[in-house]
Amino acid sequence: MLTGIFQILDLGHSTNGGIARLRVFGTGQKDWTATDPKEPADLVAIAFGGVCVGFSNAKFGHPNNIIGVGGAKSMADGWETARRLDRPPILENDENGILLVPGCEWAVFRLAHPGVITRIEIDTKYFEGNAPDSCKVDGCILTTQEEEAVIRQKWILPAHKWKPLLPVTKLSPNQSHLFDSLTLELQDVITHARLTIVPDGGVSRLRLRGFPSSICLLRPREKPMLKFSVSFKANP
Repeated sequence: MLTGIFQILDLGHSTNGGIARLRVFGTGQKDWTATDPKEPADLVAIAFGGVCVGFSNAKFGHPNNIIGVGGAKSMADGWETARRLDRPPILENDENGILLVPGCEWAVFRLAHPGVITRIEIDTKYFEGNAPDSCKVDGCILTTQEEEAVIRQKWILPAHKWKPLLPVTKLSPNQSHLFDSLTLELQDVITHARLTIVPDGGVSRLRLRGFPSSICLLRPREKPMLKFSVSFKANP
């Protein structure tokens, strides 16, 4: 279900009143009361209401793409950053094969519903020579007011606010990676998640599967908007 503003664009030339395009802008919603309590759901899915609320770089694709519906259709359907210019001339790996380079790129997502993440999927499909070397995922709890404040601060958030969901982990190109989140004793409810990739590159999909919490710490869902905006653009 979508709530938001509906807009009709690009009226066609047909004498019978044809329409060339219909655009529907809104935010996905899910009926969480109907969720199977035994089956983990993708808490960051854009179709359910997840959204990217901050990122460091989006040269070739917006991070919202990676929480989209279904699998990626191409690199253009993922999130890809520009190449960093601060990598050293000689590249070295640590004992785990992880590249030792300065800098990283990141994207922060507000979950569709606060919850506990139990499984993480990171897909680098179509990214072969430009996949990240490694990644990590962290989560935090933010109220609406706190989120608005850190957005203004460009996501400069104290380190202790972030809780590790996935430690620094090696990635492979053109491959789907499935990871279990931390052990149950270390898991906690989060409202936001941050994906960090090192040093740069592209990701096609991110799935954060888990269980919604019973207490929602974010703003109550707004009632469906009854305001409609209609505009027409005549072709030359």
